[in-house]
Amino acid sequence: MIKIRFLGAVDGVTGSCHVIEFNDKLILLDCGLYQGKDEELNYAEFEFNPADIDYLFLSHSHIDHSGRIPLLVKKGFKGTIYCSKPTYDLCEVMLLDSAHIQEAEAEWKNRKAKRSGKPLVDPLYTQADVHDSLRFFKPVLYGQIVKVDDDLTVRFSDAGHILGSSIIEMWFKDENEVIKIVYSGDLGMKEKPLLKDPAAIDSADYVIMESTYGDREHKDVEQAEQQLIDIILKTAERGGSVIIPSFAVGRTQEIIYHLNKYYDKKLSEAGERENRLRKIPVYVDSPLAIKATEVFARNAHVFDEEARDYLMKGDNPLYFENLHFIQSVEESKMLNFSNEPKIIISSSGMCEAGRIKHHLKHNLWKKECSVVFVGYQAEGTLGRRILDGAKEVKILGEDIRVNAEIYDVEGFSSHADKKGLINWLKNFSEKPKKVFLVHGESEAKEGLAKEINDILGIECLIPAYNTAYEVRGKAEVKEIDVAGREELEVSGQVERVYIEKLKNEIVNIKHLIENALKLIEEYLNSDNVDMEKYRKINNSLLEIESKVMDLTILSGR
Repeated sequence: MIKIRFLGAVDGVTGSCHVIEFNDKLILLDCGLYQGKDEELNYAEFEFNPADIDYLFLSHSHIDHSGRIPLLVKKGFKGTIYCSKPTYDLCEVMLLDSAHIQEAEAEWKNRKAKRSGKPLVDPLYTQADVHDSLRFFKPVLYGQIVKVDDDLTVRFSDAGHILGSSIIEMWFKDENEVIKIVYSGDLGMKEKPLLKDPAAIDSADYVIMESTYGDREHKDVEQAEQQLIDIILKTAERGGSVIIPSFAVGRTQEIIYHLNKYYDKKLSEAGERENRLRKIPVYVDSPLAIKATEVFARNAHVFDEEARDYLMKGDNPLYFENLHFIQSVEESKMLNFSNEPKIIISSSGMCEAGRIKHHLKHNLWKKECSVVFVGYQAEGTLGRRILDGAKEVKILGEDIRVNAEIYDVEGFSSHADKKGLINWLKNFSEKPKKVFLVHGESEAKEGLAKEINDILGIECLIPAYNTAYEVRGKAEVKEIDVAGREELEVSGQVERVYIEKLKNEIVNIKHLIENALKLIEEYLNSDNVDMEKYRKINNSLLEIESKVMDLTILSGR
C-alpha cells in the first residue's frame, strides 16, 4: 500500500515537500524553503519525524526545493539523498549561500533585539549544518536505473528546468504488481539555451506535477530577447541603468547566454544595435551566480547541442567582452556611485535577499532607470509587490518611491507554460490514471486541471496542505485522514507559528510599556517641561498603540 502526503508547494510555489509512505519506508520528495508570504512556516516543526525518513529524492537545487535539507539533517535525518550530479554540485554552493543569509539575518535581528531588550533569535541553520548535510547526498547520472531497495527503483531524467533538474520515475513493487509514480519536479520550456528539452516519459500510473504557469502561455523566446535589448538601449539613451533581479542559478546564465549573441558578434558582422549595446557594461553582482556559472562550466556534458557546439568552436557562451563579475562588497557598492548607464544582474530573483535589495534601493526611485523581471515572483515577495504596481516599497528599513520603469519579460521563464505542460503529458504512451497538481497558485492549478481533463481525459486532483491519499493498485485513489488531523487543525504547525508570533508580540509590547513608563516617570520627576522627553513619550505611546492593533489583527486571523 502506498500513501502520498502533500506538505509543501500546495498553496503556492515554495516549500516543495511531499512524503510517500511505502511498506515500512518513508520517502521525501524535495525539502524546500518557504518564501514570501509563507516564510514563517520555515520555523514550524516538520509534520513528520526527520529521523524516520529513509530516502530523499531531490528534483533540483533551487532553494524552494532544497533549502530545508540542512534543517532536516539538523533535526535528525540520517537517510540517503538521491539527486543528479549537477544538482549536488549546485547544492554545495547554494545551501552554503542560504546558510550565510540565515546567519546574517539572525545577526541583524539580534543587533536590533539587544538595543531594544528583546529576545535573541537563532538562524534557521548554519554553514556548519550545511557541511553536515552534504555527506548524506548520493549523486546519480541521468538515465541511470537505481535499485534503492528490493521493492523500490528510481530513475532521474533531465527536466530541462535548470542545470541538473530532474524528472523522477519511481517503481514500487506492491504485493503482486508494480506501481509507477512520476514526480515532474519543475519542468522547463523546450528549446531553452544551454539545457536539453524535458525528457519524454513513456508511462506512469500516477503523476505528481508542477503547475506554475498552468493558466498562461509564454511569449516566444526570441521576442523576449528583442524586448530585453530594446529596454536596455532605451534606458541607456536616457542615461539610466537596467536592474535585472535574477535567480543566481539558471536564469542568470541564460541572460548571459542571450546577451552573448550581441556582445560577442564579430565587428565585421555587427549591426547598429550590436555596436550600441556592446558599449554598455554588464555586471553580474552575485557571488552565488559566479560560483553557479563555474558549476555550469564543469557540467557542460549535460548542455544542449547548440551550447556544446559553441564550446567546441572555442566560444564560451557564458562569457563576452564587457561582462564583469563582481565579488567584493566594495565593488558592489561602487556600482551605485557610478552614473554610467549599465546593466546590473543580481540575485535574489524575487528580491527577498542579497545584493539586489541594495541596487533597488539606489535605483528604483530614479525615473531614468528600468527594472526588468525575468522570472516568477511569488505572492508576498518584494518583487511581486513592485510588479503589481506598488508606488512605494520598504527596502532595508527605508521607504523607496517606485519611479523607475518596471517590465515583466516572461519569455525567459524556466518553467513550462500551459501548452508545454500539456504537451509533456501528451508524450506518455501510456497515460497516467490520475495527476496530482502542486507548485502553483490556485488559478493556475484549477485552469490546468480543466485543460488536462478536457484535452486528455485525465482526472486531476488538487491536494490541500497536509492532505494524504492512499493509492490502491493502478487506478484507485482515496483521500484519507491524517493521524491527529483534528488536533492539527487546532494546534498544528501552521497555528503554532502564529501562537509563537503572538507570544513574541506580547513580549515586545511588554518591553515598550516598560520603556514608556520609565520615560513618564523621568518626565514627572523633571522640574522643567522638556519637549524632547514629551516627544519620546508620545512616540512610545503611538508605537504601543500600533503594536496592540497588530496583535488584535493577528489574534483574529
